[in-house]
Amino acid sequence: MKTVLFLCTGNSCRSQMAEAIVNARYSDQWRAFSAGTKPAGYVHLMATQALAEIGISHSGQSKHIDELPKKDFDLVVTVCDSAAEECPVWPGKAGRRVHYSFVDPAKAEGMDEERMAVFRRVRSEMEDVIPELLTE
Repeated sequence: MKTVLFLCTGNSCRSQMAEAIVNARYSDQWRAFSAGTKPAGYVHLMATQALAEIGISHSGQSKHIDELPKKDFDLVVTVCDSAAEECPVWPGKAGRRVHYSFVDPAKAEGMDEERMAVFRRVRSEMEDVIPELLTE
C-alpha cells in the first residue's frame, strides 16, 4: 500500500478534501493523510458538504504535522494556494514531493451559495488532478 501526505497551512479544506478523495476512490492502492503547519482546529463544513455531494463521507480532524506518525511517504503534496501561505516540507523521507496550487475555498467571499460554488470547483479540480499526481 502506497502512502500520500497532503500538506497545507490550516488543514481545514484543501488537504482534507484531497485526503478524503484518495481514501474513498483509491483505497485499493493508496492511503492518504493530511496535516497543516497552523491547523485551524476544525474541518470546514463546506468542505465536508462538497465531499458528501459526491458520495464521500469525511470525518477528518484538522491536525499539525507533528501529530502525524513519523513515517516515510511515497508522495508528499503541498496544496498551498499562494506564496503568502506557509507551505511546509515534510521532515521525513518522501519518495516524491509535488506542489500543486489549489485555490483556497476558505477565502471565498459572497453568499453561502457563491462560497459553496468555490468548494465544488476545487473539489472537481482535485478529482481531475489527483489521479495524475498518484500515477506520475
